[in-house]
Amino acid sequence: GAMTTPAAPYPSAPNEPSFAHGPNVIGATGGSGTRVVARIVRAGGMYIGTNLNKSDDALDFGDFSDRWINAFMARRKWPLLRDAVEQRMVADLDAVLARHCAPLQQSATTRPWGWKEPRSIYLLPFFHRRFPQMKFLHVVRDGRDMAFSENQNQLRKHGDTLLKFRERFMSPALRSIILWNRINLFAAEYGENILHERYLRVRFEDLCNDPVPTVQRILDFFDLSGNAHEIARSEVVPPASLGRWQTEGKKTATRVQRVANTALRKFDYEPLT
Repeated sequence: GAMTTPAAPYPSAPNEPSFAHGPNVIGATGGSGTRVVARIVRAGGMYIGTNLNKSDDALDFGDFSDRWINAFMARRKWPLLRDAVEQRMVADLDAVLARHCAPLQQSATTRPWGWKEPRSIYLLPFFHRRFPQMKFLHVVRDGRDMAFSENQNQLRKHGDTLLKFRERFMSPALRSIILWNRINLFAAEYGENILHERYLRVRFEDLCNDPVPTVQRILDFFDLSGNAHEIARSEVVPPASLGRWQTEGKKTATRVQRVANTALRKFDYEPLT
């Protein structure tokens, strides 16, 4: 698409902490299993903040997502507002970063750092403009499982912005997988075409089924140390919900599948037989 070149970076703030590199950002659609990834990178020595919820989401970045995702996603429709929105976002982000990074001593700025907030995936171009050196870890989980998940927070918060008018009246499972399809394809295209080697995509299923090499890929990507065997053994526990979509009725599963065929194929999820 139109995403061949990133926009020019935003100017940095005068009082910005001096980070030589980073940040390392972990994003996904909701319920993809990013909590285990946050625990893996922390075990490998990465700073992910101290103000976290039970899923290890960085709460200051979660609040930032609440404030800005809808405005950021809608800004394409209102080009005149674009600069104003983005300037306010940059100022807000500087305050969020100062809070998030306060526990990091200035001497520790060589330590790998970043955050896990799944909805960072929606703001990927914004964060990349702000941090041309950032790395993005994109966690993907089978959208058919996501469609039948209890966790539909992203759909509730951002569905009206991200879904087309006629899509808003579909069943929750269909709305969920339309969102999954759209956002994951967008992130994959941005990552592959613009971030290149600063982009890594990990499937949650691979982490569960083949944990040691997958943990090693994550550690290597963020330049972290740690024993992949030990980290995999202590952190990776496949949830009972893996493959839950297969317990749904065939008719429902087929409709959900059809909507997301493009992304299911791209991310190597077996189509219905």
